[in-house]
Amino acid sequence: MQTPPEHAYPTHWEADVVLRDGGTARIRPITTDDAERLVSFYEQVSDESKYYRFFAPYPRLSDRDVHRFTHHDYVDRVGLAATIGGEFIGTVRYDRINEQGLPAKNPEDDQAEVAFLVQDAHQGRGVASALLEHIAAVARERGIRRFAAEVLPANSKMIKVFTDAGYTHKRTFEDGVVRLEFDLEPTEQSMAVMRGREQRAEARSVQRLLAPGSVAVIGTGRTPGGVGRTALRSLLDSGFTGRVHAVNHAFPEDLQRLDPEDVPAVRTLREITDPVDLAVIAVPADSVPDVIRDCGEHGVQGVLVLSSGYAEAGPDGRERQRALLRQARSYGMRLIGPNAFGLINTAPDVRLNASLAPQMPGAGHIGLFTQSGAIGIALLSGLHARGPGDGGIAGISAFVSAGNRADVSGNDLLQYWYEDPDTDVVILYLESIGNPRKFARLARRTAAVKPVVVAKGARHNGTAPPGHAVPTVRVPDSTVAALMRQAGVIRVDTVTELIDAGLLLASQPLPAGPRIAILGNSESLALLAYDACLTEGLRPQRPRVLASAATPDDFRAALAEALSADGCDAVVVTAIPWVGEGAAVSPGGSEGAALADALRTAAAAHPEKPVTVVHLAMDDLAQTLAAPAPAPAPAAESSAPARDQAARPEPAARTINPAPAPAPPPPPIPPAPSHFPRPPAPTGPPPTLAARQATPARDTEAGIPRRPRREPLRIPAYPAAERAVRSLAEAVRYAAWRREAADPGRVPEYDDIQEAAAGADIERLLDGLGPDVPTSRSVPVPPQDAEALLARYGIHTLPVLPAPDPDTAVRAAARLGYPVALKTTAPHLRHRPDLGGVRLDIAGEAELRRTYAELTDYLGSPEELRPVVQSMVPRGVDTVVRAAIDPAAGAVLSFGLAGAPSQLLGDIAHRLIPATDREVAEQIRSIRAAPLLFGWRGSQPVDTAALAELLLRVSRLVDDHPEVVGVDLEPVVVAAQGLSVLGATVRLARPPATTDLGPRRLPVY
Repeated sequence: MQTPPEHAYPTHWEADVVLRDGGTARIRPITTDDAERLVSFYEQVSDESKYYRFFAPYPRLSDRDVHRFTHHDYVDRVGLAATIGGEFIGTVRYDRINEQGLPAKNPEDDQAEVAFLVQDAHQGRGVASALLEHIAAVARERGIRRFAAEVLPANSKMIKVFTDAGYTHKRTFEDGVVRLEFDLEPTEQSMAVMRGREQRAEARSVQRLLAPGSVAVIGTGRTPGGVGRTALRSLLDSGFTGRVHAVNHAFPEDLQRLDPEDVPAVRTLREITDPVDLAVIAVPADSVPDVIRDCGEHGVQGVLVLSSGYAEAGPDGRERQRALLRQARSYGMRLIGPNAFGLINTAPDVRLNASLAPQMPGAGHIGLFTQSGAIGIALLSGLHARGPGDGGIAGISAFVSAGNRADVSGNDLLQYWYEDPDTDVVILYLESIGNPRKFARLARRTAAVKPVVVAKGARHNGTAPPGHAVPTVRVPDSTVAALMRQAGVIRVDTVTELIDAGLLLASQPLPAGPRIAILGNSESLALLAYDACLTEGLRPQRPRVLASAATPDDFRAALAEALSADGCDAVVVTAIPWVGEGAAVSPGGSEGAALADALRTAAAAHPEKPVTVVHLAMDDLAQTLAAPAPAPAPAAESSAPARDQAARPEPAARTINPAPAPAPPPPPIPPAPSHFPRPPAPTGPPPTLAARQATPARDTEAGIPRRPRREPLRIPAYPAAERAVRSLAEAVRYAAWRREAADPGRVPEYDDIQEAAAGADIERLLDGLGPDVPTSRSVPVPPQDAEALLARYGIHTLPVLPAPDPDTAVRAAARLGYPVALKTTAPHLRHRPDLGGVRLDIAGEAELRRTYAELTDYLGSPEELRPVVQSMVPRGVDTVVRAAIDPAAGAVLSFGLAGAPSQLLGDIAHRLIPATDREVAEQIRSIRAAPLLFGWRGSQPVDTAALAELLLRVSRLVDDHPEVVGVDLEPVVVAAQGLSVLGATVRLARPPATTDLGPRRLPVY
């Protein structure tokens, strides 16, 4: 006899989670095979914990207990275990009960009693909180809506687990026992609690990798050269402050220290008596499983696998990679790689270079993540060339190149950098996005406090690079870019643009608006900068051109004047080598260094406005501006003018290319949204390695989380005007997004929405599909059911009556009332009025019969055309509203004008769901054809308020019901007053077992 599906082992409940201290555990259903594990686990629990669990001394489990706790039906009785290394460290179970608290016999009973037990050695790691998240999700899946728990008053830790979860709860005290009852429906508070715990745990797991107290390089070669020996050399040359061990099973038994590095040399990890926090693995892929086992048994916290031969090598390698990930997580370890390039931390109390990079980058405030080792090399090299040394403009805080990123990904680094005080700008090079919904959520949150700059590789071929197992992107790259911008991400196309934007954002304040002043001693270069500003949508002022003989003091005065002007938000300085009899350069100095000092002096007096420099043939200027230097005094008239400077008149300056008068400045950059709280910066002495925790830096004067200009003052310099202006434009757009993010709008509530009734309709429709339909397959909803479902959300479609023959068409028209439209619904003619399949304004029966005959004679038989009759609606603008679930982008709301031109030109605007009223208003105005909606060339404006409401209602439908995977409203005729939905299709699918809205879990690729 086959086990019923609802009683089968639910594999989708299995999950890897990151615990509070950064380690990992696996949560899975308890099975009948776990009897010995359960007994062993219980024996390691203290008597006090047993007493708290059973309210009485309970030294051991009876055979009956073991049977009860390991036999579940996965519906009314469910047990989950948290495991590390295959052994239990915590358990949770629920039993469905009725209103009297007795075992439920009616499947309609929606309450369950829940109880936990966590091994004492693992208490305080957040095990119970993680188990509660997962058992609550399981219960909701099985129709349970409330949990009840009885806890002894002295068991304050467990009471706190329940009360801190964020659910709506009720607390009573009776017979010496605290009884807690709480609803399992996720609330805004419970989601915030869950995501806050997720962020702290994942950030801590990355921090443990970046700040280890000890590192073992496994696979260190016996002779110089090779991957392992190179990694060891990099580690030592960086000045790593922790302990280093060289490990190779082929070392001679009498070898104690490796020469010439003079580090301890051992054959296995077992010979190391001290803890090892990070293992750098550089052995052949076939040997890696044994090494991972040794690391797990030794208690290593994380592993960096430099070895290749995994998913990038084909199907066998992909299976090897999945086995590697399972093995590492089974021991509670995080994994970087395989096929990784390495990681770097420039913090002075760490100085870690566990990578194949030949030199340690300078310390700075740019966080850098790449998936490609080659791109990682290019970025490190490019940054080094623009500002070498600690404190330079191009310094980094941390670097991770994750290779195949089987485990640690860009999402983990976003969690860490979000509150890292040493990181002002995040730079990501991504070739694939494993969990795109989570990425969009984390990127939006991080961008609210610091810039996130992303370049995306593998954009157009529709497949992930070798080694990356991720969902295939169905939406165009332009759509992905638009959605990234909506999340506040600065999207660029090249490695050079990554560096250009990163340098400006890391060294300069955000501009308050798009008004750009341009000055310099070259008219041609100033014009190039002016044109570039117009191309990027900025508002440049008339360039101020200094004489070719202008000196550094002339530049200083001109820059100070530009910065002090109220109509200026940023300044672009252009410079070429100057020629003149008077020399403002001190003996032994260069003209570039002198100009750099002058520009710094002027910029220091106005630290609230960004300055960028464009230079030609002045490399010493760029190097001096990029290098650390003492902050100059506030700008003032020079007390010691250069030789002959006072005797000659100041070079004349002129302006070119008049520009419109500047508008009032926009409001200042606001603080981060209040739902992203950030703790204050730490005070007192520097923390120890073990205690280093990421905390955000804040602008204490303004009380807002924006990046203050770092001292010493540094100014980015570019060899081309287009590059400088493009980076500045990205900063302007990002600053505008920050202002808008402070007031993102709201998701309106509509009184006529029937969410529960819609849910019942969807459940009924999905039940009709049968249990064998996979979650990946969507099915169209019959037209009448689709209309009824949309009506539950206040979306009413114009009735359509079939017309399989002329007589039926006449009866349908009489029912609807003339005038009517006759149109075909055949798939090859649908929404193709250019092919003649739509006839409008049919005024009477004779005309309808004639039109019917013309249509069938010209296009085909009624069976092929499937003609329908529909009432006419007021004239307006034909538009299209769509919503779809994309595996890479998540739930997307799309809008554009109907017709081939919009499709051919890609003139469609996209927003992530749920969309707010402000986002929808911007979406309508963002398409290039938007003027047609607002009275272009004297036409009557249409009702965009009704259009916005329709978009919001569609967004609510898809957001409320993940089973709705597609909505297509076409055409939507928007008239001067109101709108009409003439056609609608809806697609449903069984929701995936887990989503980003479910309990936290690590992805599996």
